[in-house]
Amino acid sequence: MKRIVILGSTGSIGRNALKVIKHLGWRALGLAANASVRELMSQIREHKPAYVSVFDPAAASEVKEILPRGVKLLAPGVEGLIEMATLADADIVLNAVSGSVGFVPLAASIRASKHIALANKEPMVMAGETLMKDARRWQARIIPVDSELSAIFQCLEGLKTENYAPAVSRIFLTASGGAFYNYKGDLGKVRLSTALRHPIWKMGPKITVDSATLMNKGLEAIEIKNFFSVPVSKIEVLIHPQSVIHSAVELKDGSVLAQLSRPDMKLPIQYALTYPERVKSPVKPMDFFRLKRLDFAKPDFRKFPCLGLAFEAARKGGAYPAVLNAANEAAVEAFLQGKILFTDIPGIVEDTLGFHHSCNANPPTLAEAVETDQWARAKAAELTGRLAV
Repeated sequence: MKRIVILGSTGSIGRNALKVIKHLGWRALGLAANASVRELMSQIREHKPAYVSVFDPAAASEVKEILPRGVKLLAPGVEGLIEMATLADADIVLNAVSGSVGFVPLAASIRASKHIALANKEPMVMAGETLMKDARRWQARIIPVDSELSAIFQCLEGLKTENYAPAVSRIFLTASGGAFYNYKGDLGKVRLSTALRHPIWKMGPKITVDSATLMNKGLEAIEIKNFFSVPVSKIEVLIHPQSVIHSAVELKDGSVLAQLSRPDMKLPIQYALTYPERVKSPVKPMDFFRLKRLDFAKPDFRKFPCLGLAFEAARKGGAYPAVLNAANEAAVEAFLQGKILFTDIPGIVEDTLGFHHSCNANPPTLAEAVETDQWARAKAAELTGRLAV
């Protein structure tokens, strides 16, 4: 039996992870949530963790009053996440928080030499090369949870090498296309409720909007670049609306390896938890005879400028990806709050990148990444204030 800590237990990844843990007969040692008190208390009653962390101070105070005896409530905010991410008796840490808030807990779990199942892509965008270097130094093991990165990880696993770049010709990063890929109307007039209606996946609001702008694919391209040490020029985005092929790798001999499964996050979550073992999962097997077609298309960079901005930030390197990520988080949050239009998001990101001037293409240190994140978030908020509807 493995003891698992889940950072972000009330989100979509966290809820699916708890189903996987129950299926495996393992224990949820610790649960960390943001502010969803009712969902968290339901999870506590069912899974009986030893530790709980609530990021929001007001929600933490509410939980403290109703927490069952024998469950230890950790400090609110980042402090609690760090303590949860470094628990000595945790076998695996699943980092599934949303946004850059997961950066410091990830760095802490790396220094604690943990087995990390990583679903929080933003830290790998901000300073992925540095984090991977630290993981090697501290002998931490990071296994990706995102379905696309998990697919690439599985395809490359058999190469038996630490340097993938020479063997890889191209990486095909698949994308469902999000809510608006086939949308023919004015994207400037779309409602938030429509943007949050993903055709395939049930996810949190931030990542669902990122899917609608295709920024999610840009962030994943940067994550792939950093995680697998391959140049971004080898990464191609493929629109694949069925979401059956989760990504593919073309090797230098022309062979293409792909990972296929039903679009169900429980499979990559379980693989990240049980790696390197494979065990029976709760996901239904593929039925190829019911597949009518598999479609592919090139992404529309003009309709979805966020994708091009992400690739440009990846090519520039240095702190540009951290700026991109922070500006996008601020812009998406403003859209979720009804302050700006959907089409304002790429403009805010582009303008924030334009205010960042740096000739340093070296990977940022962890401290530099955090400092850049704070600067870019403030600049994006300033630009958002000028556009508020």
